[in-house]
Amino acid sequence: MSLSTGSTLRSPAAAGAPVTAAARLPALLALRQTCARDLALALRSRAEVALVLVFFALVVTLFPLGVSPEPVLLARIAPGIAWVAALLSSLLALPRLFALDHADGSLEQLVLAPASLPAIVAGKVLAHWLATSLPLVLLAPLAGAALGMPADALAALTAGLVLGTPALAWIGAVCAALTLGSRGGGALLALLVLPLAVPILIFGAGAAESVTMGLGAQAHLSLLAAGCLASSVLGPFATALAVRIAYE
Repeated sequence: MSLSTGSTLRSPAAAGAPVTAAARLPALLALRQTCARDLALALRSRAEVALVLVFFALVVTLFPLGVSPEPVLLARIAPGIAWVAALLSSLLALPRLFALDHADGSLEQLVLAPASLPAIVAGKVLAHWLATSLPLVLLAPLAGAALGMPADALAALTAGLVLGTPALAWIGAVCAALTLGSRGGGALLALLVLPLAVPILIFGAGAAESVTMGLGAQAHLSLLAAGCLASSVLGPFATALAVRIAYE
């Protein structure tokens, strides 16, 4: 039973045979195959991934034009700029997390597949993070350096994004599953995600700001790590439940 790109998933139950424990696909294998499938699909649509990075760069570039080009001020607000830009950029890619599979019926086959749905969902979210959030994490230090952030603050900014973006991805995944099939799903998705992302935004920007002010970033990073761990443990089950609700 394969979850690779272009394959058609059929469960034993759909074929008339009961699904036994031995017939079920191992969770780790389901996660790996789903992640590989979605990464392959993301590589086919490089323009959408590039759009996220271009939007991030534009937001970071427009802030100095709209606020002030003063280097001291820009260095002070740079962490907030980078985090807001990363959050808004990640919203662009969220609708395609489940919407394309939902439109062509692939998601329903994944729900019926003889594999753990939380593992399948985890593979999709992991591929989404690797394709969209990881490039933002790598680009953010360059944006921060362009805004005049010191090296230690850049390190805190990068660490915060590494810990915070997985939690953002899981929040977005749950909200994307809840809005499947709804009209105006993109706008509704943004309205659901943005309020829930506020704590991550505060702690993420606060980590780099604390370093800039001569304070340690350990407290902020610890809270982000706790959020990352909690969302990674609970997120697959919450998202799987939301996907099942969409088909009830």
